[in-house]
Amino acid sequence: MGGIVVRALSGLLVCLMLFCQSARASDFVFSNAPGPHGVGLRVVQQYDFSRAYGSKTDPVTGQPHAEAGRPVQTLVWYPAVKGGAPVRYGDYVRAAVTEDNFGLSDAEVAKAASTWLEKRWKGLAAAKIQVEMSRPTWAVRDAKPEPGKFPVIIYAPSFGAPAHENLTLCEFLASQGYVVLASSSRGAFGREMTQDLEGVEAQVGDIEFLIAYARSLPHADIEHLGVVGYSWGGMANVLAAAKDSRIDALVSLDGSIRYFPTLAASAKYAVPSRLTAPFLFVGARPSTIDELLASHQDMSESLMNQMKYADLYRITMTPMVHANFNSEYQRFAPDSGWGFSEYSRDETSLAYSWVARYVLRFLDGTLKGDPTGLSFVANKPANNAAPAHMLTVSFRRAQGAPPTIGGFASVLAKQGFAHAVKAYQSLRSVDPGFQLSEGDLRHWGNQLLFADETDKAINVFELATVVYPTSGAAFEALGSAQEKAGDRIAAKASYAKALTLDPTNANVIQRLKILSES
Repeated sequence: MGGIVVRALSGLLVCLMLFCQSARASDFVFSNAPGPHGVGLRVVQQYDFSRAYGSKTDPVTGQPHAEAGRPVQTLVWYPAVKGGAPVRYGDYVRAAVTEDNFGLSDAEVAKAASTWLEKRWKGLAAAKIQVEMSRPTWAVRDAKPEPGKFPVIIYAPSFGAPAHENLTLCEFLASQGYVVLASSSRGAFGREMTQDLEGVEAQVGDIEFLIAYARSLPHADIEHLGVVGYSWGGMANVLAAAKDSRIDALVSLDGSIRYFPTLAASAKYAVPSRLTAPFLFVGARPSTIDELLASHQDMSESLMNQMKYADLYRITMTPMVHANFNSEYQRFAPDSGWGFSEYSRDETSLAYSWVARYVLRFLDGTLKGDPTGLSFVANKPANNAAPAHMLTVSFRRAQGAPPTIGGFASVLAKQGFAHAVKAYQSLRSVDPGFQLSEGDLRHWGNQLLFADETDKAINVFELATVVYPTSGAAFEALGSAQEKAGDRIAAKASYAKALTLDPTNANVIQRLKILSES
């Protein structure tokens, strides 16, 4: 591979992990002030018993494992009453070493934590590690929650990354009135993530588990739900949204939905008609046309470019490459690292801070109903006082309702069921592939009859006779609904048409006889 693929894989699998050269990490400066709330942090060790994890036998000792499900250690940031001793960065590290092993003793946790940063960021000086481990964050462990309910954000980390990877963004959102949950990125059956559909769907499953867990939190407003993902997590969250219509907002931070279009397309359920949540994609500066040509990627499969039923906001951050969207990288990578080759740490830190602002305003607009939020995102950067040449913005509005029976029903609920034929033809003109089967229409009409919505049922059955004009069963169903509504003349006409299409239909013969005699 060459060009963009090499850069993407480097960012996903290498640059975020180990750096072999000796280097000093400079301080990362987040320029955004905290919001009006304090930030609480809970670490919840729990299992998803609906999924297996690992093998029945320990591959090292050969001893059988105790039965357990998939460990999903969960970090929960939430709006809290201000006050208390802040969490140190080392507290996040100590949580990371227990993410899939809840049975470690305090001594084992301390030992593992003491070498965690050194292993992850080789060449980092011991003195610098000690400084960073003791550096305070905004969060307070188990702080008293603020009263009320707050929208829920699920954060999905990058390929194989810990849950606290973007703790700066997560704490910032909590301070602004959001409950944020995250778990580490791990493969289907072990700690190592795998670069395939099984791997990304393991993370999709973790997102689903965290959504379910959020329902148990008394301060979480699960009716307003967003998912933010970075890199690999920025593909997992899109697939999760394709499976779960409860997700109201999507944010992808230079997500792999951009870099692995073929892999995303292999999830057959991830189709444009199932992706209707407003979508904010914040990307690194684009590759050159030469790099795109050298990569040999088939961009025609780009799911993001096909998402025509969702409002799509695209922001390009000129100073940032893939790794800069990760606050852990900003904090620990050497000044000579890939992410600072063209722009300084100060410039990329400022850009990261602006990314956080745009994410916040997008979520405020989609989950809190703040009209100024989305106008901010779609605005010209200069009108938002953004630094010159830092970012560009484009906006593509959704092309109406998605071509699904649910989307069609939504249109009829607004326009009126009497316009069913016209609305159906309009959807077909947008997407010729959209078609409701005769069975779909008859089942829908029968459900409306059962709900005593007879007039609406008639409209749906009329549509069935237009779409399937040679179906005697469609006209029979229409006649039955008209008869129930007391329109005997219309019912007789529909039954008569049904009989011409199927002269052997005994029920239609009987209904016509009854209507003629009474």
